[in-house]
Amino acid sequence: MKNIVKIVLGILVISAVGYRLSSPINKQKIKKPKNIILLIGDGMGLSEVSASYFFKDSVPNFDRFTTIGLIKTSAADALVCDSAASATAYASGVATYNGAIGVDMQKKPVPTIIEKIIPMNISTGIISTSSIMHATPACFYAHAASRSSYQDIAAFLPISKIDFIAGGGTEFLDKNKREDTRDLFKEFEDNGYEVETNSLPNTTTDKKQAIFLAEDGMDKILEGRGDFLPNVTKMALDKLSKNKDGFFLMVEGAQIDWAGHDNDANYLITELLDFDKTIGVALDFATNNGETLVIVTADHETGGFTLSKDNGDYNKIKPTFSTTGHSATMVPIFAKGPGEENFGGLYKNTAVFKKMMDIFN
Repeated sequence: MKNIVKIVLGILVISAVGYRLSSPINKQKIKKPKNIILLIGDGMGLSEVSASYFFKDSVPNFDRFTTIGLIKTSAADALVCDSAASATAYASGVATYNGAIGVDMQKKPVPTIIEKIIPMNISTGIISTSSIMHATPACFYAHAASRSSYQDIAAFLPISKIDFIAGGGTEFLDKNKREDTRDLFKEFEDNGYEVETNSLPNTTTDKKQAIFLAEDGMDKILEGRGDFLPNVTKMALDKLSKNKDGFFLMVEGAQIDWAGHDNDANYLITELLDFDKTIGVALDFATNNGETLVIVTADHETGGFTLSKDNGDYNKIKPTFSTTGHSATMVPIFAKGPGEENFGGLYKNTAVFKKMMDIFN
C-alpha cells in the first residue's frame, strides 16, 4: 500500500512540474525591441566582410553577431541590382526597377518606413558618407522616378520631419546652384531645423538637426575624413534615444561601393574598417540600452571583390576584382538584440522592411 501511495505521489509531482514548465504563464516572452539601427554597407558582399578579418589588427565587430542570414538582391527588372532598387526594397518593402527612388514599377510613390513611423512618435535619423541625396539614403525619405534627380530629391528633406540628418549634399540645397533657385537651407530653418555646414557639432540640440559637411560625398578615409561616421552615429544615438517611444536610425557606409567601382582595394578596405568601427558604436549602444536591435547588411556587392592567394602563396592574400560594376551575389545580413531571431535565414531584400515594420507595429 505504501509503495502504491509513493508511486501516485510521484506521478502527481512529475505532472505538476511538467505543467509548471509548459504553463504559458511561466514561458519567457520574447522581447520586442523599441529601437532599430540599420547599417548598410553599400557594395559590401561576403568577401568584403571577410576582408575585415584579414586586414584589421583586432577582431572585427562582425564577430559579435550570432544571427546571420543571406539576402537575395535582384531588382524587379534586372538580375543585378543597383542601390536605388535595393534601398527602395529595404525602405518600402517593394520590388522595383533599377534607378527607382521610393516608387514602384509604375513609378508611383510607395510609403517608406520613416514616413510610416513618424506619426507613431518614433524618432528617425539618416546618416551617410555620401550625399544624403544619393540613392541609398534618398529611398528612405524621397520619391523620384530617377536616382539622378538630385535637386528634386533634395526638396523632400526640409519637409521630411527626420530628426537627425548627417552627410554631404550642400550643392543640392544651395539656391545659387539649384535650377529653381529655392533656398533649401532656409526651408530647413523654417521647418524647425538647426543646420550645420562647417563642422560636426560638439553636442546635440532639442531641435531637429541637419548636418551637411560636403558639397556632394564626404572625403575618403584616405583623404582625412577621420572618425566622422562613428562619431556622428554616436551623436545621433545620443539624440534619438531620448525619445521614450523609440527610434529608427539608418547609417550608410557609402564608399565601400565607390571603392569597388574603382577596383581600389586600399580604398575599399579602409572604408570597410571605418564601417566596422561604426558597427561597434551601434553594438555598444545596444548592449547598454537593452531595447535596441542592430541590423547590418548591404544593398548589393560591388566589384566582384575576391580574396585571392598572392602569386601562389597561400599565406598571403591579394584582393582582386572581376568587374567595375555590381554583381548578383547574395549579401549577408547580421542581427543582434531583441528580435534578432527573425532575421536569420535566406530571403528577398523586400522582407527586411516587413520584418522591421512588424517590430514597430
